[in-house]
Amino acid sequence: MIQCRRLSKDFKHYQKVGGFVGSLRQLIKRDYEVRSAVADFNLEIGRGEMVGLLGPNGAGKTTLMKMFSGIIVPSRGELTVLGHVPFEREQPFRKKIALVMGQKSQLWWDIPAMDSFLLLQKYYEIEDRQFKERLAELSSLLGVERQMQVHVRKLSLGERMKMELMACLLHRPEVLFLDEPTIGLDVVAQRSIRDFIAQYQAQYQTTVILTSHYMADVEALCKRIVLVLGGQKRFDGPIGAFSNILGLEKFVTVTFGESIGTEADDYFKAFDPHWNDVRTRVDLRIAESDVRQRGVEILERFPVVEFSMEKLPIERVMNELLVNPHLLKGAVS
Repeated sequence: MIQCRRLSKDFKHYQKVGGFVGSLRQLIKRDYEVRSAVADFNLEIGRGEMVGLLGPNGAGKTTLMKMFSGIIVPSRGELTVLGHVPFEREQPFRKKIALVMGQKSQLWWDIPAMDSFLLLQKYYEIEDRQFKERLAELSSLLGVERQMQVHVRKLSLGERMKMELMACLLHRPEVLFLDEPTIGLDVVAQRSIRDFIAQYQAQYQTTVILTSHYMADVEALCKRIVLVLGGQKRFDGPIGAFSNILGLEKFVTVTFGESIGTEADDYFKAFDPHWNDVRTRVDLRIAESDVRQRGVEILERFPVVEFSMEKLPIERVMNELLVNPHLLKGAVS
């Protein structure tokens, strides 16, 4: 469905000295530097996959999405999506993809969402019967049957995002690009959007590429993760393998009945402790093979009132890799 080889994108960043003299100099010669947003990027995504693109701000995730959808032209490399070259923007290609950007809207602000849907029906040449069936199905799944006649500017952020999803799915695309679809939404709205995406993808086997700063989105939806750092692919594989990059460790949270003095630090320092302000709770990382023994020791030596354990959260793995990218050496598949 998606295949790219040594894909790169460079941008010119113009430099200007402040003041009137600097403006005059710009009339004669414009100084600039070339920065690489994406460099030598290789990727293959198969039909029906749901892949999460992870990375910090400025890593190149949105640039990749825009190249995949044909909005911007690559500087170098090869790229095909559904057998088409995206930036050529052929009509058959545009009918097979959809792009949702959480920070930009494709709906007209001052008219009801229904009017925008009718316009999109003509744009994508959807038959009346199919349009009505899809509209009824999507509005029912998202629970927005009564909001379609309301002006978009009067909808809540969560309702607007649901309308954006409806707009991009009316023509039933084969590839769906979701760039931060839950940004700014509350927890309930995020869960609602995630549930809908998972249900829709399972039903129609749509290929989905998702970027998100919310690790819960990626964990709930994606089985495969691609980590982008500095415009380069640094990891590509199953989400379980990504979680194990830092080793087979457990994330242990211990709550105590009283504040624990600093004399206990010698014991806990080997487990990367993170204490709360009053030292009544500590988060630890303990090797999987050592959890049982250490758990017994902690219960015997300290006034424990609660002891919980889980696999190392993917968000914490991500934070650790951003601080220490050398841990990813050899992780790209």
